[in-house]
Amino acid sequence: MASEFKKKMFWRAVVAEFLAMSLFIFISIGSALGFSFPVVGNKTSTRSQDNVKVSLAFGLSIATMAQSVGHISGAHLNPAVTLGLLLSCQISIFKALMYIIAQCLGAVVATAILSGVTSSLPNNLLGLNALSDGINAGQGLGIEIIATLQLVLCVLATTDRRRNDVSGSAPLAIGLSVALGHLLAIDYTGCGINPARSFGSALIANNFENHWIFWVGPIIGGASAALIYDFILAPRSSDLTDRVKVWTSGQVEEYDLEGDDMNSRVEMKPK
Repeated sequence: MASEFKKKMFWRAVVAEFLAMSLFIFISIGSALGFSFPVVGNKTSTRSQDNVKVSLAFGLSIATMAQSVGHISGAHLNPAVTLGLLLSCQISIFKALMYIIAQCLGAVVATAILSGVTSSLPNNLLGLNALSDGINAGQGLGIEIIATLQLVLCVLATTDRRRNDVSGSAPLAIGLSVALGHLLAIDYTGCGINPARSFGSALIANNFENHWIFWVGPIIGGASAALIYDFILAPRSSDLTDRVKVWTSGQVEEYDLEGDDMNSRVEMKPK
């Protein structure tokens, strides 16, 4: 932990998470709020939000930020993704905590700026996540779990360094996964799948009703995806001692799928 704390690259990565999260939140939530501004040509018509537009805005902004800072921080931009990668032994506990703090701060700063930009909107909730009419807390929690699970599973699979069959753009694949989650969940919960994004809107709008759903759901979904991928779909050949070393040192070598032949396994050890 001490060795990470002293490295410039570590702090560059934390700053990259903060900056990319700020841009992501401003662009994506700004896109969602845009439909609320008065129509100059026809003020009498009532416009409805375009879910496809909003879903693409979230997905494309994630893909763009991942392409921009992925080589610096990994572009987690989501505490649920950070948790999944932590359980998958890709980062240390200290880095995970610093990333989550940076992500939450970035979301708060971006939402605060967006609040000023959209101050003319009446009843502006700044993209606040909430349960739709007819959806109870348990149903909303289930939607958040499933939508987050598919996202974190996609992140783990597309960034797995053991694979040599991945073609195309990993950031685009992850962005499309974010868009897919929004296409599913917007009508039910507003689509959280990102506790930091939900926290920024709740804090600036000062409305924390059912806010726990948008932390518990993504946490369960992200953790489940990591456990399913690491222990069922693509097991990693490592014991608890090796995992503890990674969680404390934060330095990981590439490691291979656990094969049927025990002699072919490559253990996961810190560099």
